[in-house]
Amino acid sequence: MTRGIILAGGTGSRLHPLTRTVSKQLLPVYDKPMIYHPLTTLMLAGVREILLISTPTDLPGFRRLLGDGSELGLAITYAEQPHPNGLAEAFRIGADHVAGGPSILVLGDNIFHGPSFGSRLRAAVDDVTSGRTGCVLFGYPVRDPQRYGVGESDADGNLISIEEKPQRPRSDRAITGLYVYDSGVVDIARALTPSARGELEITDVNRAYMEQGRARLVDLGRGFAWLDTGTHESLMEAGQYVRTLENRQGVRIACVEEVALRMGFIDAEACLALGLAQSGSGYGEYVAEVARSFGAGSSGSR
Repeated sequence: MTRGIILAGGTGSRLHPLTRTVSKQLLPVYDKPMIYHPLTTLMLAGVREILLISTPTDLPGFRRLLGDGSELGLAITYAEQPHPNGLAEAFRIGADHVAGGPSILVLGDNIFHGPSFGSRLRAAVDDVTSGRTGCVLFGYPVRDPQRYGVGESDADGNLISIEEKPQRPRSDRAITGLYVYDSGVVDIARALTPSARGELEITDVNRAYMEQGRARLVDLGRGFAWLDTGTHESLMEAGQYVRTLENRQGVRIACVEEVALRMGFIDAEACLALGLAQSGSGYGEYVAEVARSFGAGSSGSR
């Protein structure tokens, strides 16, 4: 069984003063908390057992919002990362959660949206669980690759180079905050030594898989949106993106209740109850309407 980790730590200092009293990942992206986006990313991959890692100060807020996940057909547990010691530390903290199986790590401030995203995620998981590869990364074309970790792949999609903020990039594919690994990731993370900036770098994990010839880079490509929310400007832009799409199409992006229903984690009646519990908002009304479209509230409910 593939398990998921959401890393929602850090101080959010680039978003001060917004984040002086609340976690960045609990800030709103238009109509819902930011954390709903990485959560639904894992759900679309078919993941139901999820570890959320955050600071001791911020964890109570996540627990109040998400609980144990059972209302959504999930099993959510929590762990502390007292200090921002690097992304790869997630696999030291979450070693017992991963439990020797495949896993997906998603960063709590990354937003993904695009066609067939769920099926592409599940294909990546299948590549890892079947042993065809040990690591799948997701690349996104950017105009300024010098600002990112950048990956280069061969014609077969195998990762052949990886650089962190290169002055002369060999590719325009930024490596996004979404990673699929086999069971070996815990041992790789445990063997790392801190970088010059004192962190356990996820780039070093990915490089280890690449050097084994067991890393792939999936190109998310044109027509796909990958949004970072680390600054005031990018947070506003993400909210505007979500608002525009939702108002134009009449759907809700990263609606956890709808994704749980469509993935078969909960039934229509449970989804309706979740919507009615939020009936004072347009969001809750939308959830209830989705549930009714699946037959909730009628003798034909399934």
